[in-house]
Amino acid sequence: MIFGRVPLARARGGILAHNLQTRDRVLRKGALIDAYAYALLADAGYEEVTIARLEPGDTPEGEAATLLGEALLRPHLTRSPDVHGRVNLFAATSGLLRLDTALIQNLNLVDEAITLATLADYSVVEAGDMVATLKIIPFAVGAAAMEAARRLIAEGTPLGVRPFAPLTVGLILSTLPQLKPAALTHTIEATAARVEAHGGTLLAPLTTPHEAAPLTAAIHALRDAGAGLVLISGASAVTDRLDVAPRAIVAAGGEITHFGMPVDPGNLICFGHIGGTPAIVLPGCARSPKLNGIDWVLDRIFASEPIGPAEIAAMGAGGLLKEMESRPAPRAAAEAPGYGAAPRARTPIAAIVLAAGRSTRMGPLNKLLARLPDGQAMVARTLANVTASGAHPVLVVTGHEEEAIRQALAGESRIRFVHAETFADGMSASLQAGIAALAGEIGGALICLGDMPLVPPAVLREIIAAWDPDEGREIVIPIHDGQRGNPVLWGRRFFPELLNLQGDAGARQILHHHMEFVFELPVASDSVLRDFDTAEALATLST
Repeated sequence: MIFGRVPLARARGGILAHNLQTRDRVLRKGALIDAYAYALLADAGYEEVTIARLEPGDTPEGEAATLLGEALLRPHLTRSPDVHGRVNLFAATSGLLRLDTALIQNLNLVDEAITLATLADYSVVEAGDMVATLKIIPFAVGAAAMEAARRLIAEGTPLGVRPFAPLTVGLILSTLPQLKPAALTHTIEATAARVEAHGGTLLAPLTTPHEAAPLTAAIHALRDAGAGLVLISGASAVTDRLDVAPRAIVAAGGEITHFGMPVDPGNLICFGHIGGTPAIVLPGCARSPKLNGIDWVLDRIFASEPIGPAEIAAMGAGGLLKEMESRPAPRAAAEAPGYGAAPRARTPIAAIVLAAGRSTRMGPLNKLLARLPDGQAMVARTLANVTASGAHPVLVVTGHEEEAIRQALAGESRIRFVHAETFADGMSASLQAGIAALAGEIGGALICLGDMPLVPPAVLREIIAAWDPDEGREIVIPIHDGQRGNPVLWGRRFFPELLNLQGDAGARQILHHHMEFVFELPVASDSVLRDFDTAEALATLST
């Protein structure tokens, strides 16, 4: 690749190296300087620009990211489309992320242009979590580097997700006179939350005296009931392989494979198995919902990962877990991205469907209630596409003929209605009602028009994936054949200005002041340009 500053007259056919402001728009880094871009730059008075030119054999950043991203895919992984040389990889199921760290290191050493960043090895993920990002440093990858990277990826599995198995788990609690009933209750609650968070089922817990014989009988009973994993919570901490609970495992026909673990809290744990069924004597800290060694153990067992002496010894690096809150406790699972999971890599993106307008251009008919050829109301088709996009939450702003709009969307449980009291003041009133109803953790809002039923979920997902505040893409506008369309995704930083809009002009008046944050996303579908706000337009709708 050739890179440097050249007179504007020699820049045709080059790739723009930096964002440049022209009179009315920003030409983005990576844009091809064609006749149109050249005219904009000349009109703005630029005499020199910094460009890159590809050499024979170079693979452009977008194509390189797509090819290598596709090569990285393994079962239970999906990828995003390329956006400026970046492809993200996502988990397609809940499970445990496993990495070949040596292979990833070697991949990152192939060439400076190729970078792969991942979550940590053994991270717990759920479906939809971003697990890795492949970024091509602008603007291309040379032929030799591209071939080396593809060959290296094909040699192994750089990363993959091991799905959690739906294990049936048995829990035995031994008792002594001094053990308080609350301790048993806490153990059952914490264990149930851990098991359920991994997709497992906890059998009815069994309580026995703290003696080997009744513990052995309880082990047999749980295995007969279908337990694929047996957990024993002793009334007193296990201190040796010959302690009460380990002896019960041996008496049940099993063996002890390892005692102790270099994870704190969680040191006093004992591993064994009976046939193919793991049997584990829990450490005392398992009564607590806070992160401790048993979480790491269950992660591996549910993901069918080996957990022998070598794997246990390896847990010591990073095994000091005291005072850490790197993932939520079981009791917070309903509020968190996923128990045991790293925080979600992407801030939530909401969708606001504007369905409050008076539809004056359609005459007496409310365009949103107009029936499509398949009999579905226009607003219902629009909403079906939006709810399939992955945006969450989805808000529907009502106003004119509110009850009729609600009736058209009856049965859709994934949405929340917001009424715009001043909807007659124009689109800005509807937009303000939707923005004001968003929670504080929302990173951005996809503003969807109710009369655009043809925008497919795939295009909506492309818009959401393109939003990246770290790279300055905080307003994402889809474009088709050079024309800007809808919906537009606005980052949170612009919410205050959206809340102060006036009239029926929508948010267009804000764009001019924030061109440096605008990212125009080319899309193949003309659906982003097609709204149906007149009877004539509706007559053209055939899909």
